[in-house]
Amino acid sequence: MASAQELDLAPPVELQRPLWKSLVYNFRDRFLPDQGPPLYLTSRPINLGMLLGDYLSLPWYRTVFTNLGDVISPETLPPLQLESRPVEVGELIADSMARPWWRSLLRSLADAVAPEKLPPLEITWEPANAIMPSQALLLTSWSNVIHGPKIFLPDPAKTASAPASPGLARTQPLPALPDAATVAFVYDLERDMLKDLRRSRRRERFLIAIFVGEIIVLLVGAFWHH
Repeated sequence: MASAQELDLAPPVELQRPLWKSLVYNFRDRFLPDQGPPLYLTSRPINLGMLLGDYLSLPWYRTVFTNLGDVISPETLPPLQLESRPVEVGELIADSMARPWWRSLLRSLADAVAPEKLPPLEITWEPANAIMPSQALLLTSWSNVIHGPKIFLPDPAKTASAPASPGLARTQPLPALPDAATVAFVYDLERDMLKDLRRSRRRERFLIAIFVGEIIVLLVGAFWHH
C-alpha cells in the first residue's frame, strides 16, 4: 500500500533567497528573459483596450487629454459583429417607468377603446377534455374546491303511517348515524370557510374603494393645476 503524500505547508523557496540573489534573478528576467516556445492560440483574441491597472497608473493630465480627445474626435470602432439573432422585446421597463403617469393612463384607455390588431394566435395544444371541448375557460372559486371528509347526513324523520295490514309491515334497517366529532369538525370547517370568504370580500371592497379614491385625487389634481 502506497504511503500518502505529506502535505507541505512550508513557504516557497523564492522567499528564502538572499537579497543579492533575488536582485540577480530579477535583473536576468528583465533584460535576459527565457525564450519560451511560441504561444499556440486556440481561440480568437479580443482587443480589450487599455487594462484597468495601466489606466490607473497614468498621470492625471494624461486622463484629462484623453477625455478631451474622446469628446472632440471620438474613436471610430469597427462594426459590431453579432453572433446571435436579435429578438424584439418591445419597450424596456425603465423607459416605461420614466414616463409620466398620465401617459400611461392615456395608453391604457386607448388599449381599452381601440386595441391593437394582432395576428391570429396559432394554437398547437389540444383540449384536455376531448369528449366535451369548450372554447371558454371556466375558473371555479377556491371555496368550491376545498376537500374535506364526506359526511352523509341522515334524511329527516318521516311520519310513520300505520300499515294497511299486519302482513305488509316489514322491518327496515336504520341508516348509520355519523360520528358526532366528525359532524362537528365539518360544521366548524364550513363556518371558518364562510368567515374567510366574508373577510376576503370586505378586503376586496376596501381596496377597490382606495383605488377609486386615488384615481379621483390624481384626476382632480391634474385638472386643478391647469
